[in-house]
Amino acid sequence: MQYFADVLLPLALGKSYTYAVTSEDFAVLKPGFRVAVSFGKSKVYSAIVVKLHDHPPQRYTPKYIEMILEESPSVTPKQLEFWYWLSEYYQSKLGDILRAALPATFLMESETIVIKKDISEVEKSTLSDDAFLVYEALGVKALSIKEIIEILGKKSVLGLLQDLFFKGVVDIHQKLSEKYKPKLVRYVRLSQTILETHNLEEVFEILKNAPKQKHLLMGIFDQNPKGDEWKKSKDLLDKTRSTSAVLRTLISKGILEEQSLRQDRSLYDFKKQDEKRSLSDAQQKALNEINNIFEEKPVVLFQGVTGSGKTEVYIELIAKAIAQDKQVLYLLPEISLTPQMVQRLQARFGSEVTVYHSKFSVHERTEVWNNILDKNPNAKIIVGTRSAIFLPFNQLGLVIVDEEHELSYKQFDPSPRYHARDSAVVLAGMYQAKVLLGSATPALESSFNRLSGKYGWVQLGERYGKVAMPEILTIDLKSAYKKKKMKGGFSHTLIHEMEQTLSMGKQIILFQNQRGYAPVMECLDCGHMPQCHQCDVTLTYHQYSDQLKCHYCGYQIAVPEKCHACGLHNLSTKGMGTQQIQEQVSTLFPKVSVARMDWDTTRGKWAFDKLIHSFAAQEVKILVGTQMIIKGLDFQNVHLVGVLNADHLMNFPDFRAHERTYQMLSQVAGRAGRKALRGKVLIQTYQPQHPIIQKVIEGNYDQMLHQQLKDRKEYHYPPYNRLIRMVVNHSDMETVKKASQWIVNVLLQSDYGQILGPVFPPIARVRNRYRMQILIKIEGSQSRDRVKQIIRKTLDRFESITIFRSCKVNLDVDPY
Repeated sequence: MQYFADVLLPLALGKSYTYAVTSEDFAVLKPGFRVAVSFGKSKVYSAIVVKLHDHPPQRYTPKYIEMILEESPSVTPKQLEFWYWLSEYYQSKLGDILRAALPATFLMESETIVIKKDISEVEKSTLSDDAFLVYEALGVKALSIKEIIEILGKKSVLGLLQDLFFKGVVDIHQKLSEKYKPKLVRYVRLSQTILETHNLEEVFEILKNAPKQKHLLMGIFDQNPKGDEWKKSKDLLDKTRSTSAVLRTLISKGILEEQSLRQDRSLYDFKKQDEKRSLSDAQQKALNEINNIFEEKPVVLFQGVTGSGKTEVYIELIAKAIAQDKQVLYLLPEISLTPQMVQRLQARFGSEVTVYHSKFSVHERTEVWNNILDKNPNAKIIVGTRSAIFLPFNQLGLVIVDEEHELSYKQFDPSPRYHARDSAVVLAGMYQAKVLLGSATPALESSFNRLSGKYGWVQLGERYGKVAMPEILTIDLKSAYKKKKMKGGFSHTLIHEMEQTLSMGKQIILFQNQRGYAPVMECLDCGHMPQCHQCDVTLTYHQYSDQLKCHYCGYQIAVPEKCHACGLHNLSTKGMGTQQIQEQVSTLFPKVSVARMDWDTTRGKWAFDKLIHSFAAQEVKILVGTQMIIKGLDFQNVHLVGVLNADHLMNFPDFRAHERTYQMLSQVAGRAGRKALRGKVLIQTYQPQHPIIQKVIEGNYDQMLHQQLKDRKEYHYPPYNRLIRMVVNHSDMETVKKASQWIVNVLLQSDYGQILGPVFPPIARVRNRYRMQILIKIEGSQSRDRVKQIIRKTLDRFESITIFRSCKVNLDVDPY
């Protein structure tokens, strides 16, 4: 009998492919194994087995798998089930999901390797100069194509290599390399010979004229009189202030012996403090209600005001899950939140906490993955950002989605364009796990689900310790500018409150949701603003590098000395970004330490941690930042929060602008006043009487919710309707127009769903590709699956049309 395996490849492919399997391999393989397979002409990839069977494919003769890459599966059956659900719901290709899910170390691809063959001197003499140079280099070692390009200094060498191959001068192979490299740590101790013979006096006699070696050897006996315990080489060298050369000499003399042990990069310095805080009456009541609702419903929306102590309730729920020998997934919207949260969880649970996010190296992520897969006790509580939903859980019992309203849980580019909160609810259902969605300002979709009875609901309406909510005041920018009561972007009122706050020894947070120094640079004579040459956007000025940068494609130029349009020397910045706010604060308060938190200052792996630590330690008195600073960070000494301009949020052209403005302003206000002294929030705006601003001041979430739900229902937006966005892009604008209109015409024939567009989005060109978007509204009574089938069939037809084959179409289900 012949056997076959269906595998997923790490390519943008929408289906699995069938390969032949020997009977020996068939006896070993299971779904989830990584195998090496040849795909295309000669390329070899690592693929994931999804199904084993004895049914040959009908349309092609299958190749055999090249080899099995591991002794046990790296992917669980539940993960495969989850991947297929994601593919179906979000209309994403399975290969894209595989690439998003697996650490890069698992996604091996072959590399073309050129190997020298023995030829005669006569044959050598016929080689061209380039061919002879390559042949000589191959005499040292086998080379990759990239290395040969570097040797010859040419852009392409394929023609040359093909000629050499056909002449029998070289062989060309595909080499599949393992990307994961375990971290090895060197340890040393007294050699076994000395330990057995006890010849220490003789050893010290040998070293009497080698004081450095003798000093290092004495370090071996520190807190270990026998010298028989393994010590880290690095720690020993640091403690004795010795060099590696001295250590190597002692090893070569047979006095010390060494070994290298594998160590996880993902381990932390865990210090369990058995820190269990007593819950307030309100917290205990909320905890009891959550546990009671979990008996009947798998998902609970936990709505607690900022500073109410939701985290302590989370911790008690985690403790209960751990006691039942279950795993816990704790999702956070931003990497910046992980240091504070990990510290709090470690204080209670010690080494049972592990972390997973994109700032970790691929090796660290691989080790976390393997620890979870192997049920390592150090991987019971997983704290991570949205990508953590892809981990190989086996006993998942509880999922906590903190700040569940945050837009960061939505993946926009590249595919798969999933929402981690919604996907986590489905994932938990596959494990019969419970889900807690936590927020002070829940997403409308989540509140709609609790109003309809789909989710349970628990509210925590008071701050921990009965601390008062902050006082929120507005400053009318129109009036302040008219009366000349502004200094840069700061009203006199805000400056006065900052002075008062600093005089009390308290800290300040300033919020401006625009990074860079200034949004644009403008010519004051002709009004020209420098544009990105690849995107339809103006360039943002960054003072620290004195450059204009595009935040979409990364294009950057030096600040021009004169206007490119009129040639005059009258360029000026317009608007304010976080850099300029930081500069103005430093001018207003020259003796006060000021820091900035935005994407530019937090790129490094530990940049978040250092910045948060310095602010928490009060080394920094004023923190300026974008929305990063509002996402659940807890600083006890912050008294004042200033919002430099709230109008940018409200005026954004999106149906969720008012909801997000309420959430963002409420969240930033929640950073103020976490102890006995009531905090203060100042919101600078041209629209102080705007209904959303007034609801923020009142803290009236319910009024905002019901007004927004009324508007959404009237205009057929979520949660009453579902949205699917299609974005067609191509390097030629006319092709984009024709392609988009063709798709719309075909969709309209189905009479299924409301079609809006095609239209150019506000930024019509990104990376020299023009974009048009089509929005499909699906009524609540209509079948989403049926609409998706129609879209899929339409795109299959579209891709078969020659003139449209170079177009790309991106699908985004629930694009909000």
